[in-house]
Amino acid sequence: MSLNLQANFFESGKRYFRAFTPGDDFYEALIDTHRDLSDEQSAMVNAKLVLLLANHVGDISVLREAMQIARQDS
Repeated sequence: MSLNLQANFFESGKRYFRAFTPGDDFYEALIDTHRDLSDEQSAMVNAKLVLLLANHVGDISVLREAMQIARQDS
């Protein structure tokens, strides 16, 4: 399995009329998740989210590739 770098957002059972709408829905949910949190709480939520999603992906080589790409230009 290789890392998918193309937009891949969707919600089962939901029809979208614009290609960017699922990404907008994700961004809105992410912002809502952080609303009213302190910087420390927000950082903890991000750490937990990374670990939960990494566990869901499961493929260590894909996760390594994602980490390498995320670190570029940092």
